Amino acid sequence: MKALVYGGPGEKSWKDVPDPRLAGPRDAIVRVDAVTICGTDLHILGGDVPEVRPGRILGHEAVGTVMSVGAGVGNLAEGDRVLASCISACGVCRFCREGRYGQCLGGGGWILGHTVDGVQAEYARIPFADLSTYRLPASVPDEAAVLLADILPTSYEVGVLNGGVTPGDTVVVVGAGPIGLAAIQTAKLFSPSRIVVVDKAQSRLEAAKLFGADLTLRPEDEPLEAVRAVTDGLGADVVIEAVGTPATFELCATLVRPGGRLANVGVHGSPATLHLEQLWIRDVTITTGLVDTRTTPKLLDMLVAGQFDTAQMVTHRFALGEIEQAYDVFSRPAETGALKVVLSRG
Repeated sequence: MKALVYGGPGEKSWKDVPDPRLAGPRDAIVRVDAVTICGTDLHILGGDVPEVRPGRILGHEAVGTVMSVGAGVGNLAEGDRVLASCISACGVCRFCREGRYGQCLGGGGWILGHTVDGVQAEYARIPFADLSTYRLPASVPDEAAVLLADILPTSYEVGVLNGGVTPGDTVVVVGAGPIGLAAIQTAKLFSPSRIVVVDKAQSRLEAAKLFGADLTLRPEDEPLEAVRAVTDGLGADVVIEAVGTPATFELCATLVRPGGRLANVGVHGSPATLHLEQLWIRDVTITTGLVDTRTTPKLLDMLVAGQFDTAQMVTHRFALGEIEQAYDVFSRPAETGALKVVLSRG
């Protein structure tokens, strides 16, 4: 089969590799019908995730068709159309039993495209398939469903829920890429009084307005003064960091009010300074996290009910074999206007 193979920082290639095979009783082999590219994949190519070794097939967000299952998989059958979650769960370790699937001790967690071969390929092996896939109703198209593999549950769990968004809050989202836009969508479920979005790219700020942002700002617009101006000088109740750079994290720490919450979602490859000399007295809560995908079934129900319009997130479409071109477009959002790209089997 063909797959996108990581060759080391800055290197990737769409090439022939052996077909995946069942390696354990809880595995499934899935034909990849739709796949997308994540900002985390760009971090891998930037050398920010050293656990990913050369030779690894990238990707952790896909919709596919089950081709075969191991003897231990009782809830899937050949021909089932499924969402392959970005998180795999053994289901029996301490963290899985607490619903913290991202911290799985039994061989799961974020493994696809990380410590095992991923889904940016024609076929993929899905470990722990009984707990790490979701059968999809026919009413949900591939393009909509694939956004539930990572960005929607990540934004919802690590951003909105960890941030404790409540009705009437002022929420600031720093970064209007796909994660930031999904954070806007899911924050609105809790009726905040306003959502402020900060980003460098005007095209992404325009997208943020379409997704429901009340105020959009560029870094040169003095975000601290602008946020204080709409909060009686206090600052934001909740700030969601959705970029993953030292500058954006440190900006978030200045925007949060005393007693507020800063939820870090971005993937960081470099140290950021935590200014405790300023924060120690302000009762600020800072959270970090890897998505657990425990909310995926609920988000899927909301998608079926029409509470999310994920289609507007997809700006570019490619055939699966055009994945190197898709990476180029996705990696230059300021020039291309790319939000989410989806690649489909021809």
